[in-house]
Amino acid sequence: MSSTSPKNENKPPNVVPSLSRKNAGQNWQAAMGSSTAAASENNSSPSAPTQTQTNPKNQNKKKKKVPPNNLGMEIVSIDCEMVGVGLNGTDDMLARVSIVNQKGNVLLDKYVKPTEPVVDYRTKYSGIRPQDIVNAEDFEKVQDEVIDILEGKIIVGHAVHNDLRVLYIKHPSRLLRDTSKFKPLARLVGTNGGTPSLRKLAKAILGKDIQDGEHDSVEDARAAMEIYNKTAVEWEKYIKKMVNRSQQHRR
Repeated sequence: MSSTSPKNENKPPNVVPSLSRKNAGQNWQAAMGSSTAAASENNSSPSAPTQTQTNPKNQNKKKKKVPPNNLGMEIVSIDCEMVGVGLNGTDDMLARVSIVNQKGNVLLDKYVKPTEPVVDYRTKYSGIRPQDIVNAEDFEKVQDEVIDILEGKIIVGHAVHNDLRVLYIKHPSRLLRDTSKFKPLARLVGTNGGTPSLRKLAKAILGKDIQDGEHDSVEDARAAMEIYNKTAVEWEKYIKKMVNRSQQHRR
């Protein structure tokens, strides 16, 4: 869908500086083998399973571990909920944005006041209701906060380009990890070349049911991050391999 500028279409958008299933087990490994064979595809790659360890103080509790981050940059996950504006409510406008860190802790979760009349709240999917955004924060204020958080970081998300689009933010593509575009994930859920939904990926990779009804941007951001954490090692190896190949072709 096309996007309508929350402010003035003539105003240049803010830009981030250019730095910038249950365990899938053998199924995941099979998908990875498939990805190696198709290494020339222009996508990003999977990672090491998120492990759990027993808390010595309480044997019934499990503490999540995240894979080591040797990338020299923080990793965050973002998800946005949108409402419909414009003719027939087909244009997207930001109504809520959530960002979590690699451990799933919330860094930001805010409703955003639309700058145009809302035609369709899309509540069935967005979870947004009039009372949520009538006194919400101004777009530009939230946008600035988001930019401050995202700058210089690796961003994980599902169809993350749509989130950045409604935020009017640009971010270097080399710092994006999009769970909707990594082919081994799509193969695992059997999309036959189509784009896998976050819901299907969460079930297949994490063994979790999400989006049972209205969506929640914090839940979705966490799910995308968990999928990345589960597949991060292979994902980053794949990216490095693709970068090396690209460099060799230029020589």
